[in-house]
Amino acid sequence: MSAPSTDRFAAGKSLAFDHPLHLQAHRFLVDEAWLLDQRDYETWLTLLTEDVVYQVPVTMTTDRLDAPVAGQMDHYFEDYFSLQMRVRRLKTKFAWAEDPPSRTRHLITNVATYATEQANEIHVRSYILLVRSRGDLSATDMIPGLRQDVLRLNDGGLRLARRQVTLDEAVLRTQNLTLFL
Repeated sequence: MSAPSTDRFAAGKSLAFDHPLHLQAHRFLVDEAWLLDQRDYETWLTLLTEDVVYQVPVTMTTDRLDAPVAGQMDHYFEDYFSLQMRVRRLKTKFAWAEDPPSRTRHLITNVATYATEQANEIHVRSYILLVRSRGDLSATDMIPGLRQDVLRLNDGGLRLARRQVTLDEAVLRTQNLTLFL
């Protein structure tokens, strides 16, 4: 699949840090990070909309000084069904890339929220640093990136409708990318 344009993340009016939606979005990200670090993937799935799109494009470095850019390939491009399948597989004895399971810390910072044209959605931009260790001998992985999320308000609170993670590194130094960012 080719990477869609990031225009769907076009930011509207910036919400103040004390705005109730900003505070709710920030809390959502903190709670989500906790669930992922605890490997509580079933509960994490309840935070997603059924039409979720979860994308991590391959970062390509250009000849210009200004930027790594998202290319036309993805490390993963997932929907709700494929995310469910990944969660199910992690619970089996066939998830070799996660044996032993990774110990992770999702560090979320620089959270900014923006109004969108949709009254029930907000755009959230944040930085992530995923710190991951496995076993006793391997080095600790550090995976930094920019997350652009669309959070949708519904009866039960906020749900993740879209996520695009643009990794800072064009060449990943981790053995695999089996984790959720």
